[in-house]
Formats: sequence, structure tokens, C-alpha cells
Amino acid sequence: MNNMPKVKIGIVAVSRDCFPESLSVNRRKALIEAYKAKYDEAEIYECPICIVESEIHMVQALEDVKKAGCNALVVYLGNFGPEISETLLAKHFDGPSMFVAAAEESQNDLIQGRGDAYCGMLNASYNLKLRNIKAYIPEYPVGTAAECADMIHEFVPIAKAIVGLSSLKIISFGPRPLNFLACNAPIKQLYNLGVEIEENSELDLFEAYKKHDGDERIPAKVKEMEEELGAGNHKPEILPKLAQYELTLLDWIEEHRGYREYVTIAGKCWPAFQTQFGFVPCYVNSRLTGMGIPVSCEVDIYGALSEFIGTCVSDDAVTLLDINNSVPDDMYAEAIEGKFNYTHKDTFMGFHCGNTCSTKLTTCNMKYQMIMARSLPEEVTQGTLEGDIVPGDITFYRLQSTADNKLRAYIAHGEVLPVASKSFGAIGVFAIPEMGRFYRHVLIEGNYPHHGAVAFGHFGKALYEVFKFIGVEPEEIGYNQPAGVRYPTENPFA
Repeated sequence: MNNMPKVKIGIVAVSRDCFPESLSVNRRKALIEAYKAKYDEAEIYECPICIVESEIHMVQALEDVKKAGCNALVVYLGNFGPEISETLLAKHFDGPSMFVAAAEESQNDLIQGRGDAYCGMLNASYNLKLRNIKAYIPEYPVGTAAECADMIHEFVPIAKAIVGLSSLKIISFGPRPLNFLACNAPIKQLYNLGVEIEENSELDLFEAYKKHDGDERIPAKVKEMEEELGAGNHKPEILPKLAQYELTLLDWIEEHRGYREYVTIAGKCWPAFQTQFGFVPCYVNSRLTGMGIPVSCEVDIYGALSEFIGTCVSDDAVTLLDINNSVPDDMYAEAIEGKFNYTHKDTFMGFHCGNTCSTKLTTCNMKYQMIMARSLPEEVTQGTLEGDIVPGDITFYRLQSTADNKLRAYIAHGEVLPVASKSFGAIGVFAIPEMGRFYRHVLIEGNYPHHGAVAFGHFGKALYEVFKFIGVEPEEIGYNQPAGVRYPTENPFA
């Protein structure tokens, strides 16, 4: 994963000058020790210069964390805290900030040792809102040193995604295919998020591909692919073309990233791609995604954006799938009913032609794209990576701009069941509690496209905070409501 930020969090303790400074000093030391005892100490930096009590201290602390290379900030209220200086820390810091407060340690030290940070957090939150400053505040932001260390660790993937978005470029090739308007969305929100977009023609890509004819790196790239595919290498004759295409994309990224550090791609994969290039790009897309460079299908720009966020949060490969088809009655009866605690309507099948990283498939086989081969010669549809998706926990999610430029998102925890798909493509049998109602009252009612991003594990808590931080209103973040909790659009008499 070489296409995502590494987070270094500066820990700055603050103190109101009518409290003993030693409270914040000692509590900061205990917090740092607690973090290092449990987590990677390279993730944090203790600002030693001062305890921030004034605006001058605030400037000194900012200069120190900047010099130390910090790209995220924790403002630690060791006591009540100076509401102006501490919020100015977040205002002038160039990166995501978090506020967390110290709990009282002992009933035996509630005179000189009482800090009142429980109260100070209220003033901090008011001042943040007053100054229109975004900051992450945990669900319960007051804790012991060990508890605050855990909260800071939960901030790491949130900060990673936000830092990544601030230096992300999405490279797209071609307009969306005909009849795929669902993946079309205004790009204005990308700029609002700080994301750059570079839109190119398929012809630009084809020209670049042709310039890689005979590239001396192709044999080594083919060998990489052969080793990855192993016994699943059923189309060895297509690998040189796929290798040439992968090198084309990797070179394009380096030549076009400009001043941005991170890149993701929204690629065109049909209908003219196969006839002109002579293959489908699915396997190459899967390989780049495995490198930490997510590639969405069908020029799905917000799909690529969603994948990148999930990659940062999960620190792992993600995939983009069609929310594709229902599970047949007989498959449910034979393989799911009575074995798993899901109704039939909780299940569905997630599918794409062959874009999922090989590490996320139970087995992988190089095949041709069956749907495309129904109307095209089979030899130009080769290049998909087929296999059932690995069973286990997943998060299905998406960030989307509506037609009228509103950011909207959904998140749902579920799992891929250990049930054979008996189908083709990169595919799995998914189960999400109350999926039927979620499908109707979030996905359909929210006008979401058919593509959903999949992170392998449960990451809803971090994704929810990322979406809130970047400006998605909480009421615009859909999730699968539990049974008995009605959606606003749900018919109460149904």
C-alpha cells in the first residue's frame, strides 16, 4: 500500500492559567506512555515546548509540530483549557484536528488535582462552532490516559483519509458508457473536498498504450502476473497486452500526478475498449487496487473516491461491486436458511466482471468477460479475474454527490457468506441485516447508483466520522436501520 498517507499526530496539551500547569504536564506524559505501551509510537509526537495557555504559546506549539512533520493534531485538555488559544490551534493547523479531555484520576486528589476538563470540553466545542472550525470529537471524549490513547488510535484512520483527500488526484478516462447515467455526478464537490480531477479521452489512453509497444519492462511484468495467477492462468496469451496496459497506467500516474501525492483512477472499460485494445482491463484494475491505487469501473468517479477513502481507513485493498442480483430461493434454502441468522431479503449477490484483488478471492482464474462475449468475439473480452470473494466481515459504503451538488453517503456492516456463488465474475453472496429495507429506503430513495465500495472488515465507525468531517450532514449518511426503527420514507402501514 504505497499510495496513501502515513499519519503523524502531534499531541499538544493545553491548560488554563488559573489551574496548576503540572496537571496538564503530568497527564500528557501519562497519555504518551499509555499510547506507546499499546500502539505504534511512530504515529504520535509529543510537543514538549510548552503547555498552551496563551496565543503566544499556541504559535510556538504550531511551529513545533509543523517542524516535527505532523500532519494531524490532538488538542489534549489536561485541565479546563484556554478556549480561545486551544481552538486557534485547530484553526491554524494545516490538517485534521481532534479534541480529547482528561478524566479525574482519584477521589483522593480532588482539590489541587482536579482539572475540570469535562467542563472545558463544552467550551471548546462552543468555540469550535463559533469559528467554523472542523474537529473530530470522540463519542465520549473524556477519559483516563489509557482511554484517551485508545481514542487517539481510533483517530488515526480518520486522519489518514482526510489527509489523503487533501492531496488526491482522480484521473478519469472517457465519459461514462451509454445507459450508465447512474454513475454520473457533478464534480464540483470534488473541488470542495480539496480533490483534483483530471479528465481524459479514451483516445489519449489508447495513444499512450500504443507508445508502450515493445516496452522492455513487459516480460518482467508478465512474470509477476504469472506468479500471482498460478494455476489460474488460463489465458497466458493475453498477459503481454495486460502487462503493457498496466505499465501505461503506472507511467501515466507518475507523469500526471503533478503536485498531488495520491492518485486513483476512474477507468473506461466498455463498449469500445475491448475492440480497440483487444482485451478487458479488469485484471489490471485489480492489481492496481492491490497496490493501493484503487481503480473504479465505468468511469465511476465517486466510486474511485469512495474506494480511496476505504483504502485509507482499512489500510487494505478494497473493491467496487454492483449491488447485483438477488439470491435464488433454492440457494437460500440450501445454503443459508437455518445456518445463518439472515432472512432471504437480508441477502444479495455483489458482482463485478473481474476487478477484485486476487488476495480477496478464494481462488482466482483468468477468464473472458461472459456478458461482453455475448455480442463480441470472445478473444477481445479476455482479462477478467474471476473467483468467489473471501468470506468474512465487510463494510458496504459509498460517498456520492447528488445531481444538485449535495454530498450524501451510506454505510452498512455485513458479511460475505461462505456460500458458493455458482456464477461468474468476481462475486460473493452478501448478507446485511435488514438489507431489504436498507435497499428500498436508503439506496433507492437516496438515488444511489448500482456501484458500492466494499472494505474487508467493519469500518463503519471511522467512515462515519470521515464523512461527517468532510461535510456530509449526519442526516445524509444512510445506514441499515435495525428492525423496529422506521425510515422516514417507510410506510408505517406496510
